[in-house]
Amino acid sequence: MSKHVTRRGVNAGIGAALISPALAGGRAFAQGVPIKIGFGMALTGPLAVNGQQALLGAQIWQEEINAKGGLLGRQVQLIHYDDQSNPSNVPGIYTKLLDVDKADLVVSGYATNMVAPAIPIVMQKNKTFISLFALDANSEFHYPRYFSYIPTGGPNPKATISEGFFQVAAAQNPKPQTVAIAAEDAEFSRNAAEGARANAKQYGFKIIYDRTYPPNTTDFSPVIRAIQASNPDLLCICSYPLSSVGMLLSANELGFKPKMIGGAMVGLQATAIKSKLKGHLNGVVNYDNWVPSEKMMAPAADFFKKYQARAPKLGIDPLGYYLGGWGYAYLQVLQQAVEGTKSIDDDKIANYLRNNAVNSIMAEGVRFGKNGEWVVARQLQVQYHGITDAANLETWRGMSYQTVLKPDDMKTGNVIYPYANAVKA
Repeated sequence: MSKHVTRRGVNAGIGAALISPALAGGRAFAQGVPIKIGFGMALTGPLAVNGQQALLGAQIWQEEINAKGGLLGRQVQLIHYDDQSNPSNVPGIYTKLLDVDKADLVVSGYATNMVAPAIPIVMQKNKTFISLFALDANSEFHYPRYFSYIPTGGPNPKATISEGFFQVAAAQNPKPQTVAIAAEDAEFSRNAAEGARANAKQYGFKIIYDRTYPPNTTDFSPVIRAIQASNPDLLCICSYPLSSVGMLLSANELGFKPKMIGGAMVGLQATAIKSKLKGHLNGVVNYDNWVPSEKMMAPAADFFKKYQARAPKLGIDPLGYYLGGWGYAYLQVLQQAVEGTKSIDDDKIANYLRNNAVNSIMAEGVRFGKNGEWVVARQLQVQYHGITDAANLETWRGMSYQTVLKPDDMKTGNVIYPYANAVKA
């Protein structure tokens, strides 16, 4: 931005300097130097369908906060790099953000697989780190300045993501007895599978199949056939977007119909993937973190109006329900800590987050506990149903095709059971 010097400006500057040189210098620093917030984000690769939503959400937050005068009287600058959905790129990105870009604050990119390799870097620099949708990524590090922004939580975050699936199954009469667990061999899916095993034990199901498959798998027919041969009542799938699609397409093609299928499948929440799968989603019972129910939409309506006005022109998810609002919300959490401490000091920010509840458009009154996870989990479990080939954007915009089954205080209807009944519906 160009600067024009005028006589009036010079006189004003001299006057200010005569009154208080220190104050003038402080104001110049505060107004002229932005607060830099750095992060990586999946903008290409298989996770981009969600990461792109988060970036737009973050940019809307930045525009709004800067229009109000910024943070602590300073404008906010977001510095971000595309991690290409590749965990090996993440350490280099955070090293650059901290050593070269001199970011004042850092937050994570999207997804467990991208968050875990960033933690050692931020630990070395003693930076506070708010993560976005990472499943118990701090369980090995126990880093005290880590805070997870995802509705999993409670005493066993790894189990939370699929617990509703097992709770629904356990409530059926007669109760199903056996379960197969299939997981992509990656950080998130291994964590989710560990949680699924704990849930199977807690709710009294016998595990008769428990295997991983490579992340680069393209033909899922052998996986489904092996599961089908074990004849489980339930199939809990722990997967990332590409394998979520592949597993469901193969299950439908091979006519595999256990009594319930789903659990911890990432990607089904994205509009593009829903549009690809359509009726193949019918009957699936799977986790979600937010849905556009009347209750949940109320505090977020203004944000989604802005997001949905801009997303189509950018060629990204037009609704932004899965991650757009959360990309805005986790920066709201950081904002509260900065404003609450009147500081960008990492130690003060971490202390604030450990000792105060935080609010956002996506969740109110969140408190962080062990390993930075939510003290109280708020994970949803939904079922898809009644989807036809005519399904379009207006279908996905609402609640007509999905029912919230868990938790009970968010429930919007009852499960269609067994799975075959929902497939026929």
